[in-house]
Amino acid sequence: MIHSHSSPESLNEVIIDTSALETNFRILQQRVGQDIQIMAMIKADAYGHGMVRAARSFSRAGCTSFAVAEIGEGVELRQAGIEGRIFVLLGYQDAEAQLFVDYDLTPVIFEDRALALLSQVALRNRRKIAVHLKVDCGMGRLGFMPAELPTLMTRLDDFPGITLAGIMSHFPLADTPDSRPTLEMYRRFQSACACCQAPGPVLCHIANSGAALYFPETCGDMVRLGISLYGYYPDGAKGKDRDTGEHLIPAMSFTTRVIQVKSLPPGSGISYGHSYITDKETRIAVLPVGYADGFLRTLSNTAQVLIKGQRARIIGRVCMNLCMADITSIPGVNPGDPVVILGSQGHETITADEIAHWMGTISYEVLCLFGNNNKRRSLTSDPKKMNEHK
Repeated sequence: MIHSHSSPESLNEVIIDTSALETNFRILQQRVGQDIQIMAMIKADAYGHGMVRAARSFSRAGCTSFAVAEIGEGVELRQAGIEGRIFVLLGYQDAEAQLFVDYDLTPVIFEDRALALLSQVALRNRRKIAVHLKVDCGMGRLGFMPAELPTLMTRLDDFPGITLAGIMSHFPLADTPDSRPTLEMYRRFQSACACCQAPGPVLCHIANSGAALYFPETCGDMVRLGISLYGYYPDGAKGKDRDTGEHLIPAMSFTTRVIQVKSLPPGSGISYGHSYITDKETRIAVLPVGYADGFLRTLSNTAQVLIKGQRARIIGRVCMNLCMADITSIPGVNPGDPVVILGSQGHETITADEIAHWMGTISYEVLCLFGNNNKRRSLTSDPKKMNEHK
């Protein structure tokens, strides 16, 4: 007879502190001012934090605008009961256009063809579709060029059923506090907004986390915040050190457990390629974490983890599902002991910024890697909100 059991728990677990997400939203709302709207960037599964979970957390803190990359993400949010405006940043395929009406989603438009197709959908449904136009003011990525806008404005009447609700652009250098081009790009954006007249209000928004923190004069009508909502500064640890106000709180931690402890004699090679050879008797803890879990191979012989509140260096090459930590100087380590990959244990903390430095990347990528490659659960001070696994 086969008995029904709940699915076995993984030894690796990403924990999301939803209270931290809410607190970060409130800190940032206070920073930019209550009269400026915040659009929460929850694309890429909320930077690995879980899109629905993050949207619910930010909603509790007062957020009413969210941004996703693809239209399917917007549909998923609506089906999960998320209210407010949901912006779709990366366009849509022809067959998906009806979904903007069916799920009350807001399209971001960066090409004429999209306007024509949405106009057909609006007329067919006897509805108005409010759009935001994307302008390329220096990012060199998606968007109409500023010189195209005057002609585009004269042609909007050619697209019945479409209403202009916003103009947006994106800063490429705002995470550098002394970036002069950022202010020049903002002036370019202001000029673009000035030529975009519409019967109703038009929201102008260009500021991301870096701009909101370091160039507050560019906040416009709305700011689009991503990494800062998840507790990190766009320029890494330097941003935190520079911040004299209430610090943002990292919302993600990543833990595992020791699965074996063993002693190796001098001259022992560890892991593939023997990139590390012991020079003395060495005690190692084998951990069930590897590059399949987002703990990249570039962390070999470089990264550190926390065991019994102390730092233990990863030695040998990181494998697909395993890595080894040197615990020679940490007494009393046993199989089953908790290990912190990201987060705090005792008086020590390992941040996504530190791991990003070891990886040669940025905190954004670390959070996406860990969050999107491991089982997640919520941690919150409100017991009614515990164990949101989405």
